[in-house]
Amino acid sequence: MKREYAFLIIVGAVFIVLTVVFLTFPRSTFSELERRELATFPSFSIKRLTDGTFTRDVSSWFSDSQPFRDEFMGLSMQLKSKIALRTGGEEAITFHSAAPAAAPVSEPADSLITDNRQMALDDQEEKHGEEIAKMANSGIIIVGSDENARALMVFGGSANGGSAYAGMANEYKKELGNGVRVYCMIIPTSAEFYTPSKAAKMTNPQLPVIEHIYSLLDGVTGVDAYSELQSHKDEAIYLRTDHHWSPLGAYYAAREFAREAGVPFKDLSSYRSHTVRNFVGTMYGYSKDPAIKNAPEDFVYFTPVDTSYTVTYVTLNLDKNFNVIGETKPYRGKYFRHYKDGSSAAYSTFMGGDYNQTIVRTNVPNGRRLVVIKDSYGNAVPGYLFGSFEEVHVLDHRYFRHAVRDYVKEHHITDVLLVNNIFNAYSSGVARRYRHILTRSTPPPPKPDAKEQPSVKADSVAPEAGSGKSSDGGSVGKKSEQSDTISAEI
Repeated sequence: MKREYAFLIIVGAVFIVLTVVFLTFPRSTFSELERRELATFPSFSIKRLTDGTFTRDVSSWFSDSQPFRDEFMGLSMQLKSKIALRTGGEEAITFHSAAPAAAPVSEPADSLITDNRQMALDDQEEKHGEEIAKMANSGIIIVGSDENARALMVFGGSANGGSAYAGMANEYKKELGNGVRVYCMIIPTSAEFYTPSKAAKMTNPQLPVIEHIYSLLDGVTGVDAYSELQSHKDEAIYLRTDHHWSPLGAYYAAREFAREAGVPFKDLSSYRSHTVRNFVGTMYGYSKDPAIKNAPEDFVYFTPVDTSYTVTYVTLNLDKNFNVIGETKPYRGKYFRHYKDGSSAAYSTFMGGDYNQTIVRTNVPNGRRLVVIKDSYGNAVPGYLFGSFEEVHVLDHRYFRHAVRDYVKEHHITDVLLVNNIFNAYSSGVARRYRHILTRSTPPPPKPDAKEQPSVKADSVAPEAGSGKSSDGGSVGKKSEQSDTISAEI
């Protein structure tokens, strides 16, 4: 009897303590683990009260902003890691099922996690129905343990996918004309090279997709980054704790592009290396596996030596739903930004992230002017081409507000490089977005549901020049050195 009373007292005490904590302690406003702003208390109106949206949003705020949110989530991760599905043997493997729909993102519809679901929709359009279940239920594989743990994103695409992307690239060539060379570079993800054989059935091969897309190109040059990366897979060409490749991987891909383009290219010995230590990237928050948190890595990037160049930015102003609502006037800045050890934002070293439209003018007098149109994988490529082109322009397909055709003509562009990871190259939605910005004559693709796009706290940095106001009159937002978390198509 005494034991029963003791048990009731303990349970009651825990309940009272938790109630006091949740009701009286300061509520969380930002999650470092999820890298997003948490819900704020909703605005009140009679209409919102009567239609139920106010009480629904209050409930969402209460659960989303609970005190010590990250601490409780960390404890939950530890408990889940104890019961996660693992294989034995020399190389430990943990499989995490698909991320929840509310997984945080830092860019609209641009995430490796959510894009497996998007590919299921794309496959419905392309009548690859047999793959839908595989793609919708994919997840994350954690390979190894201790300091060498690596997170891999499962790929669910089928070998005959990506035809919409190839068609889009062909449209670029047709629209831009014979005076402009068009190149297509598709980047595989780390799962292609580091998935152990005993987990091979969990993810689909990516090379057949790339080969299929390249086989459909007409007048567009496919850049074989795959072979370059495969031949160097024993090197640190991908980040273990992040969904991106590493700057070293981007170097090998850029070298292959320069060879295809017939331009000079500097050896890695002509660069100075820099290291951000104790880097833990996006895959910790998405896998929620302590093995990734406990396996920080070195983020090593390279800056050119004895190369003269200037960088001009136009920073895009985004609202909380990642709609572009303005842009700054052009200002000078740095291409490479160094982050302190332990920063999770290290991949934003290049241009500060995705929200800058960039022009780099070099001292290479060869008359070649390049536009790189890219996703976040492409951020790491242009820095190796300052010794190859007279000008290097960098545009992000998700945020560019003008017509590529007009931009190419205005800036006398001679070369256009489309750089995208395999998830983007597979997505017909991404192809539609590229088509839209080519001429702005086609309708834009539908926006993702704003409710699934929580706002993200940016490590904002003021421009080195400029007014801090957008040319449209709005305040400058997300000109970030923000950590680039997994995004719909990354």
